Amino acid sequence: MKMMNFNSVRDKVAIVTGASRGIGRAIAECFGENGMKVVCAARSAEQGQAVADGICAKGGDAIFLQTDCSKASAIKELVDKTVAHYGKLDGVVSNAGIGMGGTPLHEYEVEDYEKIFSLNSEGVFAGMKYGAEAILKSHSEGGFLINVASVAGLVPQRGQALYSATKFGVVGMTRAAALDYAEYGITVNAICPGYTKTSIFGDAPAAAMDFFASDCPASRAPERQQLEAPGNFDRRQAEQPEHHCSPDGKRVRKSRCGAVPARLC
Repeated sequence: MKMMNFNSVRDKVAIVTGASRGIGRAIAECFGENGMKVVCAARSAEQGQAVADGICAKGGDAIFLQTDCSKASAIKELVDKTVAHYGKLDGVVSNAGIGMGGTPLHEYEVEDYEKIFSLNSEGVFAGMKYGAEAILKSHSEGGFLINVASVAGLVPQRGQALYSATKFGVVGMTRAAALDYAEYGITVNAICPGYTKTSIFGDAPAAAMDFFASDCPASRAPERQQLEAPGNFDRRQAEQPEHHCSPDGKRVRKSRCGAVPARLC
């Protein structure tokens, strides 16, 4: 099997939210290993800094910026600080999110709705909005937006009304934004993982993890490291000079990133 060449991504600047653990950490580390300059964003200063330090210890280039990704203003500040530090922005991976479920819809409180939507939906919107603006202003060749959604954004799951709603929304925003930015050479993709062994499960008992695994086609939940390759593959797709993947998966022609909306010039 021919190994994929990621040399084209070297020196690109990317933000990864929720980079302190789980899938976000795996993607940030993979980006760093492949020569990208990584901005690790998360609420936990200790864990997030440790990830950035780990990337640098292996010869990579990374910084940590403590960020509450449930606040649009904090995401804007994150993007502004990234551009101030590196001079540009090439991509954003909106990964930060929380899980919530196990009960029928009527048992949720309004506060539950507000909490999960502020991070899983508004946080992703802000990452795409402010990220796209900065990528366009940077005149990035091969800009990209990657959103970590979920299989729950494709197939509804019992007891997951609020979580599924946020992830369906992420998938919808991703598809629409892919059409918005195709002419500017910015690719927009979503990763929809199923159950993955990360700290989002907390101290769930072994019986619960066995149940989740039994719901997977392969009867096992993948490790977080298995999600790093799709993240970098989606990133590499942005480097193809003449094509991009449309929302329906077809290969179509695209223009290079040169034309920038007048209001962003």
